[in-house]
Amino acid sequence: MDQRNADATGLRGDNRRMFGKLAVVAVVMFGFGYALVPMYRAICEALGINVLSVSERITSGQGKTGRVNTQVDTSRTITVEFDANARGPWDFKPALRSVQVHPGELATVMYEFRNVQNRTMAAQAIPSYAPRQAGAHFNKLECFCFNEYTLAPGETRQWPVVFVIDPKLPKDVTTITLSYTFFEVAGKGLQAVAAPAAGERS
Repeated sequence: MDQRNADATGLRGDNRRMFGKLAVVAVVMFGFGYALVPMYRAICEALGINVLSVSERITSGQGKTGRVNTQVDTSRTITVEFDANARGPWDFKPALRSVQVHPGELATVMYEFRNVQNRTMAAQAIPSYAPRQAGAHFNKLECFCFNEYTLAPGETRQWPVVFVIDPKLPKDVTTITLSYTFFEVAGKGLQAVAAPAAGERS
């Protein structure tokens, strides 16, 4: 009987020690997880990686957070005009003809394309900028011009252009015209324009 009591007492002691160890491990893991965010920020700052601030800037521009993007130059306003050229039997146009943005501010404009032919087609857009030097400061985060698209007869598609104008844009540039020309991939027009546009930003 005494042996059984001793065994039970020893077992309870072992259980308490094991529980204590598990509790310590749980506290350490919680503390480590809590410290990850400031550690990650410190590492990013030390290495010059700006991932967190970019994420905050993008979500701020989309209205998903109240954080302020300190990289927006509110002292300047740039008018961005949108143009669409359709080299073929299809409809292609921007939803807005122009917007006004501050350098560093995230903006989105939609474009609509409709294949009015009775056959499937593949096409791609090629961008150009005026003035030309503005292209080096016009940063597109998302754009339909990055890809080729196949559209069925009568199909309509809408695509976004998400962009940020670099605050380093020369002070004398107050208006930028972004022009897209949509070419059918199999057509000869694409090859004719692709060569001079190779230096353009996509």
